[in-house]
Amino acid sequence: MTIGAFFDALVAALPDEDDLADRLSRRHQQLLADQEHRVIDEPSRHNLSLTLAVLAAYHELATRPDADQLIPLLTRAFIEPMEPFVRAATRAALDAATDPFATMTGISKDRERDAFGAGFDFSHPDDDQDRYTAEVTRCYYHDTLAANRAGQLTPIFCAFDANWINAIDPDRDGFTFERPTTIGTGGTTCPFRFRRTNRPRT
Repeated sequence: MTIGAFFDALVAALPDEDDLADRLSRRHQQLLADQEHRVIDEPSRHNLSLTLAVLAAYHELATRPDADQLIPLLTRAFIEPMEPFVRAATRAALDAATDPFATMTGISKDRERDAFGAGFDFSHPDDDQDRYTAEVTRCYYHDTLAANRAGQLTPIFCAFDANWINAIDPDRDGFTFERPTTIGTGGTTCPFRFRRTNRPRT
């Protein structure tokens, strides 16, 4: 769904690019075939496909005369189509929760296990009833892009998180969230920090 929406957004944004949908699909499939060795578990299969979709678009459009605007274009096309769905789903989960902090940290733990897998390494310097930190110390997206000499694309994946981060309302939900840096933007880790500010709802 995310890849289809991303490619569709690029096609809509670039009507001057002939056969762009087919070109993106062909280049994506070629990259997947060439880099099948990067699949290490089931989550990595999905994450590899997502990463190589962005790389395919970057390669396919790199010769445009406005190539200096390519990364901002890719960022918008990757983030904006999914924003309403991710934001609404996050908001619905928080509104339905009697303890939004516990719900959100539970989602984080589930995604760490089920969506990220062995391609990512995490540490947890805080994990109690009031404080939780999931700190990414190795990022599969960045490793894959850097191996393809395209590490400059990693911030696109960092920016996607704004779709759920912006759904959090500290006054309403009783917790704060911060991610002060990411590997993709030059940090050594990506610390996802949740801090309770109020007791659970009754």
